Amino acid sequence: MEHMSDSVPEPTGVGPLAGGNLRASDADRDQVTAVLSTAYAEGRITREEHDERLDQVMRAKTFDDLVPITSDLVPLSAVPVQPLATNPVPAPVEVSTTQFQIDTSRDSGSDQLIAIFGGASRKGRWRMPKQSTAIALFGGIDLDLTEATFESTEIEITGFWCFGGMDIKAPAGIEVRDRTAGIFGGTDIKGLGDPVPGAPVITIKGVSLFGGVSVAGPIPSKRKRNRRRHELH
Repeated sequence: MEHMSDSVPEPTGVGPLAGGNLRASDADRDQVTAVLSTAYAEGRITREEHDERLDQVMRAKTFDDLVPITSDLVPLSAVPVQPLATNPVPAPVEVSTTQFQIDTSRDSGSDQLIAIFGGASRKGRWRMPKQSTAIALFGGIDLDLTEATFESTEIEITGFWCFGGMDIKAPAGIEVRDRTAGIFGGTDIKGLGDPVPGAPVITIKGVSLFGGVSVAGPIPSKRKRNRRRHELH
């Protein structure tokens, strides 16, 4: 296996989303160090490579210095990116109750949400496509579905969350299916209530590595309801 040089590698393909020349903090270095330790424990790098890269982490000053150190360890390319639909087939428009809106007459293809040392969000009146790819590396993704228009009743989100996560705010009645794998991470779904017939079904797939996915609906937990009832009396 080819070893990395003693100097910090030149950043390749690092864009503004990765932080650019923004100064790295001690917490940022700690997160990269954790990734290296995990890779060494899994046998993906040797002890010598681990020590060399750890030295580079200690000398890194910006995000452009940090990102290349783990560029071959974080499997961003492992998350499939769905191609855009070339010949979308028009379908009749369906408008549900006030809880959510479904419009299958238009197919905008797939959506990509990437948050690397930063964030990405979708909120307000926007269109939720049938397929989306979500990648969070030391960052966070926020999806607010309360005013979104769904382009299908079957929605699929495929993602990879490493030291980051994805928060979804959803209206009640939507069904969410968890198909994720958690490695020191996981998925939390709450407050959606019973699925409403005809409501969109969202399937979340992917891997959470020291990260996670949170889906929250508007229905408060039993503990919050009891607390609110106690406050009223």
